[in-house]
Amino acid sequence: MKFTVSSNELQKALAKVSGVVPSKSTLPILENILFKLSKNVLQLAATDLEVSMSASLDVKGNEDGSIAVPAKRLMETIRALPDIQLVFNADMSSNKVKMITEMGEYILMGESSEEFPTIPQVKGDDRITLSGEMLKSMIHRTLFAVSTDELRPAMTGVLLQVKDGDLRAVSTDGHRLVRIQYTGLKQPKLKWDIIVPAKALNLVSRSVDSETNTVSVDATHVQFTFGTTTLTSRVIEESYPNYESVIPLDNDKKLVVARDLLLAAVRRVALYSSSTTHQVRCSVRKNELRVMAEDIDFGGEAKEKVPCDYNGEELEIGFNSTYLIDILSHLDGEEAEFKLGTSVRAAIITPAHQKPNEDLLMLVMPMRLNT
Repeated sequence: MKFTVSSNELQKALAKVSGVVPSKSTLPILENILFKLSKNVLQLAATDLEVSMSASLDVKGNEDGSIAVPAKRLMETIRALPDIQLVFNADMSSNKVKMITEMGEYILMGESSEEFPTIPQVKGDDRITLSGEMLKSMIHRTLFAVSTDELRPAMTGVLLQVKDGDLRAVSTDGHRLVRIQYTGLKQPKLKWDIIVPAKALNLVSRSVDSETNTVSVDATHVQFTFGTTTLTSRVIEESYPNYESVIPLDNDKKLVVARDLLLAAVRRVALYSSSTTHQVRCSVRKNELRVMAEDIDFGGEAKEKVPCDYNGEELEIGFNSTYLIDILSHLDGEEAEFKLGTSVRAAIITPAHQKPNEDLLMLVMPMRLNT
């Protein structure tokens, strides 16, 4: 197997797939990247058996073939090179890989490509096409609320639902919830209900194509295709919790506030909250929101006033400042709208002005106030 390529171009392609490679694995072959040359097209592939990525690259091919190459040493070598022409030469009988540049040569031992696991392919016509901006935005606004609790596997991913031409993405960790809905998909007859692991979506967000991205689904896998890169992930085969049941329908108190002002105030006041609970207390009255925190253990406290638009009854409600900061940081628009009920009922937070064809709802559970 032999080809010539620019080291910079090879580095870019390797960077796309290397995020999947496990740093330590009980299967050593998974710590390799598969190189497969067919004429002038080089295909790179990596997998951890749950998530797989492949990318293709135009090269000047001399001799077709395939070999698995140790990812860590390969990446470190290519990264350390200047932008230079590189001749990649692999002897399939001995699995010896030689990389030659005008500066020198680098030899490493690969493994037989036959040992490398087969990359799954999603077959069928269950697919939707999304713009890069929409896909990246959807991932950015849902991923932060995904649970890390392995005992509740369904909540460690993002629920993607397609129905009646709408796409809905949902994430929750039991303390906060994000639901975002896009209308007007071009495939009105499609119907999906899948849970995509957080790791896969993290990798997708790094590889999104600015133009069109295709999402395909079958019974066990989801596949994202962007340009010359493909990511395939096993879906989480669990039932997602009934998230609709936790969204209160009768929160009748409406508060509108400048998002950046409130976010900055909560960040400052939270510095004085308890290091155990991270609680901030929000007290609302006519056109005034007070944000307060107290650290009983160390005797510190802080309070700030934030102007707002509010005409409801006075209400005092406590939140975990970390969750509130996360939600406000991932909310769009200049103004945030809070729908409140009582001090023990979840608060609904939305942009005061939704984008066209989009409906974003975030929810945060309250904390019991210290009297």
